[in-house]
Amino acid sequence: MTSDIQSIYEHRKLNWAIISVLVVLHAGAIAALFMFSWHALIISLLLYWVSVGLGISMGYHRLHTHRSYKLPRALEYFLAFCGTLSLEGGPIFWVATHRIHHQYSDKPGDPHSPREGAWWAHIGWLLTGESKHNDTKLMSKYAPDLARDPFYAYLNTYHWIPIVVVSILLLVFGGLPLLLWATCMRLTFGLHATWTVNSVTHLWGTRRFTTRDDSRNNVIIALLTFGEGWHNNHHAHPTSARHGLAWYEIDFSWIQISILKYLGIAKAVRVAKVHTAIPEREAA
Repeated sequence: MTSDIQSIYEHRKLNWAIISVLVVLHAGAIAALFMFSWHALIISLLLYWVSVGLGISMGYHRLHTHRSYKLPRALEYFLAFCGTLSLEGGPIFWVATHRIHHQYSDKPGDPHSPREGAWWAHIGWLLTGESKHNDTKLMSKYAPDLARDPFYAYLNTYHWIPIVVVSILLLVFGGLPLLLWATCMRLTFGLHATWTVNSVTHLWGTRRFTTRDDSRNNVIIALLTFGEGWHNNHHAHPTSARHGLAWYEIDFSWIQISILKYLGIAKAVRVAKVHTAIPEREAA
């Protein structure tokens, strides 16, 4: 299996397609600073919540990867669609990569461990090697539950279409300033916020649980990512829908899941028992 992982995350050459997209986004984010408007900021924050809060945190991560709760199929599909608006790849790619991370966390085979350098963990792993975002067959080995579903297979292949369509609509109805803010600035900020979970929360923060990796809880990252910064809690209890396990650990995604549970929409919600420190593989 390690050889398969090494073929996915090749270190040898730069991926100029990904680099080019990121350069354009960062340039657009800088340009957005000179075209500020409250209207553009509000729409950007709304789309940030939809893409990172609903799509990545509640969807790709807690629902699709760890199956920490269940939703009606239509709503599950909707969260996956929201995830594509983050520009973090399709659901099969994202889920497979994260499951590999948990299996080899901070060990050989981990796609983005800071033990190979903070820069590597934050962004370097994405900038080198052949992109496998659209290789549904290869990534389905690690996410077979999603790969069997035609909707996820299609969305994984064409994950870039929703963000292109949304960007065109933003340009048509809001002009260049709205495009720069709600696409370039939002995506740039959202990508870096998500990447800090891979880098910062394996380097700086507190450790409540003794796990087999370097995961840490970081309140700043948690606030930026709707609760994903309680990373040590998560690695100790990976199938828990709740990451902020204490009253003072703000977890916006858990609040949203709790509301869905109260309404009878979210079912089979898994929540960790905080009085035990369970090593990751035993918890999984």
